[in-house]
Amino acid sequence: MVKSVSRMWWLIGLAAAVLAGVGAFTFVYARGFSYMTNDPSACANCHVMQDHFDAWSRSSHHAVATCNDCHAPHDVVGKYWTKAVNGYHHSLAFTTGNFHEPIQITPRNERVTEQACRDCHQAVVQAIDAHPGSSNGISCIRCHAQVGHME
Repeated sequence: MVKSVSRMWWLIGLAAAVLAGVGAFTFVYARGFSYMTNDPSACANCHVMQDHFDAWSRSSHHAVATCNDCHAPHDVVGKYWTKAVNGYHHSLAFTTGNFHEPIQITPRNERVTEQACRDCHQAVVQAIDAHPGSSNGISCIRCHAQVGHME
């Protein structure tokens, strides 16, 4: 009985070590640490994002905003939680090849981007939202979808 319990823990430990090793290798191979920075070139690590990076490089936002400024919440916890969730989903999608091309923004990330527009352009947004003829909460990215990635 003791021997079988000991063997079970040994196998669990071995499985955990293999998973940790594969995870560490994948993290290093995929340049995982680069995603923890604000460097926009990290977003182009995947070929699927190269066109978006190139378009951002030519956009008006290039001089004033990085990818994280528009695509991650502006608080530390929200930013890194979003980066972790997106990193997981991106790595799974790109590893399996199961994603729409061209890549599309998720509803959650669309809300994050909308809030980023509102944070940076607060004075303009307040004036529009306060206008008697406008419906409160009009979407910035509905009309300005190509601003950061102008083709």
